[in-house]
Amino acid sequence: MPEKIVEAHSLTKIFNRRVKAVDSVDLEIEQGEIFGLLGPNGAGKSTMINMLTTILKPTSGTAKVCSYDIVKEAAAVRRSIGVVHQEYTADEDLTGLDNILLCASLYGMPRDVANQRAWELLELVELKDAAKRKVETYSGGMRRRLELACGLISRPTLLFLDEPTLGLDVQTRVAVWNYIRRLKEEYDMTIFMTTHYLEEADAMCDRIAIIDHGRILKIGAPNELKAGLGGDIIEIGVDGDKLDLTSLIIGIRGVKEVKKVDTLYRIKVERGEEVAPAIIDAIRSKNVTISKLSMIKPTLDEVYLEYTGHSLRAEQTSEEDIMSLRRTLHRARR
Repeated sequence: MPEKIVEAHSLTKIFNRRVKAVDSVDLEIEQGEIFGLLGPNGAGKSTMINMLTTILKPTSGTAKVCSYDIVKEAAAVRRSIGVVHQEYTADEDLTGLDNILLCASLYGMPRDVANQRAWELLELVELKDAAKRKVETYSGGMRRRLELACGLISRPTLLFLDEPTLGLDVQTRVAVWNYIRRLKEEYDMTIFMTTHYLEEADAMCDRIAIIDHGRILKIGAPNELKAGLGGDIIEIGVDGDKLDLTSLIIGIRGVKEVKKVDTLYRIKVERGEEVAPAIIDAIRSKNVTISKLSMIKPTLDEVYLEYTGHSLRAEQTSEEDIMSLRRTLHRARR
């Protein structure tokens, strides 16, 4: 059986005695997998990471990371993990090499060992030629790759990535994920990541947990989660809201479920291409005009909508996150 790198039981964090940021979470992550935590701003993702990385103490519940208790053996946990935050943390007045060596010194690493590892990591993330340049001269993509190198200097068993490609262009995002794939393939490293990018979570993660309001709603492989929707989704908008067509639509062969929101019907069906014409004919037979028609193959956003009742793409970004993104983008452009 694969080793459990993370084991959390009823993990809870309450702020100000009333705000449950993380609510009774049970979670297991196996060695060597890329595990994604998917959710909107304020869902509890960062609080979860902060507890597992020993920055925050849980209000209740227990968790082990790399077989160490996050409260009783916090120092051992920190020696076993690496963390790459969403904001750039490197010192711009230092060179790339000096930033990595600074991180190594915080782990108490001997200078000769640190220097050898630093050059190996600079080669891994293709920054060897820029090793002795100040970070203030680095592009956004170079900074993110340097952050990865800093997070890897201790050769962690588990690497936490908090929004690792936030603010990067598509080409740089692809490059960063190529490095992450190498970490998994070459070092059998376990990676725990958060992201807002559904396509990344779908393509990169072995398993995904959907979190909302501090609770884990569903865990599974991306394909399993999408298959769990049980078919295609047809969305039909109609003019006017006088007649409820739910009972009419649910009676059509191949229709599995109907949800109505105002004048929009969200219909789960088997073999959408075959069922859609029958639905259209039935609605028209009631002299109702169709104003919108779309068919959606299952995606992670559809999965998220299914379990939370709202789309992740439609979530409003908090003021704090807006400012964080602005700072990241500003520094990336320098």
